Amino acid sequence: MKRPLRRLGTAVIVMVVLLLANIAYTQVIKADDYRADPNNKRTLVAEYSRQRGQITAAGGVVLARSDPVDDQYSYQRVYPEGAAYAHPVGYYSMRYGPTGIERNQNEILSGEAPELIAGQLSDLITGRDPRGGNVQLTLVPAVQQAAYSAMADKGYVGAVVAMEPSTGNILAMVSTPSYDPNPLASHSDATQRQAYNDLVNADPSPLLNRAVSAVYPPGSTFKLVIAAAALQNGYTPQTTVTGEPTITLPGTGGATLSNFGGETCADAGGEDVTLTQALAHSCNTAFAEVAMSLGAPVVRKQAEALGVTGDGVDVGMDVVGSRLGDIPDTAALAQTGIGQRDVAVTPFEMAWVTATIANRGDQMAPHLIAQTTKPDLTVISQTQPESLGQAIPIPVADQLKDMMIESEKQTPLSGSIADLVIASKTGTAEHGTDPKNTPPHAWYVAFAPADNPKVAVAVLVENGGDLGVEATGARVAGPVGRSVIAAALAGGS
Repeated sequence: MKRPLRRLGTAVIVMVVLLLANIAYTQVIKADDYRADPNNKRTLVAEYSRQRGQITAAGGVVLARSDPVDDQYSYQRVYPEGAAYAHPVGYYSMRYGPTGIERNQNEILSGEAPELIAGQLSDLITGRDPRGGNVQLTLVPAVQQAAYSAMADKGYVGAVVAMEPSTGNILAMVSTPSYDPNPLASHSDATQRQAYNDLVNADPSPLLNRAVSAVYPPGSTFKLVIAAAALQNGYTPQTTVTGEPTITLPGTGGATLSNFGGETCADAGGEDVTLTQALAHSCNTAFAEVAMSLGAPVVRKQAEALGVTGDGVDVGMDVVGSRLGDIPDTAALAQTGIGQRDVAVTPFEMAWVTATIANRGDQMAPHLIAQTTKPDLTVISQTQPESLGQAIPIPVADQLKDMMIESEKQTPLSGSIADLVIASKTGTAEHGTDPKNTPPHAWYVAFAPADNPKVAVAVLVENGGDLGVEATGARVAGPVGRSVIAAALAGGS
C-alpha cells in the first residue's frame, strides 16, 4: 500500500514541478514573444489604447499623429501628408505591423524605450494615459513636396533623394508610385486587408521604397567614381583620352563598346579629348579605357571608399547595399567603368556619392532622424553631423566639381535656374535581356551652388519615363533634379 502511495506522491510532485516550470517559461522566457504576437488581442488593445508619439518634418509639420476615437482602441493613427511621405514615414497597421520610421523608431513612438519608463510610471501615478515619444525627421517639406510632385505629376516610376552635403541630413526621400497609408492604419480589418491587397497586386509596386530598397545600373553617373580614381592615379582633368566612337573589348573575339548613338566624343572626329571633355560629353569609350588602365583593384577601392560595398547602411531605416559586382576580366572592367554590367546602386547611394564630392571629399554620415523627444518635448537624442573620413582627397573633389560644372553646361537646360552654377552628371543606363530595345533608366545627380553646396540630389526614373527608348538622363531626370534644387535653395520649410 505504501509503495503505490509513494509513487503517486512522487508523480504529483513531478507534475507540480513541471507546472511551475511551464508557468515560469511562459511568463518569463516567452512573455515578450506572446506580447509581440499580432494575434494577441489583449496586447493590441493595450498598445492602441496608448497615445503613440508624433512624427514630424522640419518646421514641425506633422507627418503622423494619433487622434482620440470612440472605440476599443482609443486612438487612430493618422497621416496628414499622405502619399508624399509614405515611404520614409511608413505606416502602423494592426494586421501588417509597422514599416519605415514607424518601425525603426517603434520603441520611442510607443513609449516602450528605456528613456521613457520614468514617464510611464509618472503617468500611472497621476492617472494620465501613457504616451509615446516623438520623432523629428530631417526632411524639409518644400523639398520633399517638390520632389514628389515632379515625379508623381509626370507619372514617373523611380526615386529622388536630396541631402545636405555638410551635415548628411536627408532633405527629401521620395519613391513613386506611392500610396495613402491611412487605410492601412484603419481599425477596420476589412479596410486594412483591402488596401493592402490592392497595393500588393499593383504593378509597379507602390509599397517598394525605390530610394533605399531597390538597386539599378547607374550608367554614366558611375563615371564620377572612375574619374575620382583616375585623378588619384596619374590623370589630370587635361589628360587626353580616346575620342573614338567605338572600341574593341579585349579577349572577347571582337565584341565592341560604343558611345551613345555611336558618335565620336565631343565631335572629336576620332581624335583624343581631355578627361574633362570626356565626362562632360559622357564618352563611354574614354571611360572604358580609363577603367582598364586603372585596373580592377583601384576601381573597387574607390567605389568602396564612397560606400559601394554591398553592406548597406542605416540612415534611420535600412538601406540595401549597392555593389560593384564581379570583374572577372578586362572586358568586364571596361563595362564596369561606364556603370553597366554588374554595377547596381540605390538612388540613395548616388545621392551620397554626389554629396561627398560636394563636401570636398569629406563623407558625412547620412541620417533621416534629427531628434527624438519625450512627450513633454524634452530631448532624448539629437543627431549631430559626423564625418566618416576623407573618401576623396580635397584637390580631387575640387577637380571633379569643375568637371561636373562642364557636364551641366552640356546638359539640356530644362528647368535651369538663372545665375545658379550647378555641378551635375547624367546617366542613361541600359538594362534587361534586350537592352538596346528596352527603355533605359534615366539618372541625374547634381549639387548646387557649385562653390558653396547646400543640396545634393539624385534622381532615378525607371524605363525611360515618358520618352521610352528615346529617353536620356538629361531630358527625363534632369528637370526633376533642378526643381528639387530650386526648392532647396528657396529656403522654404
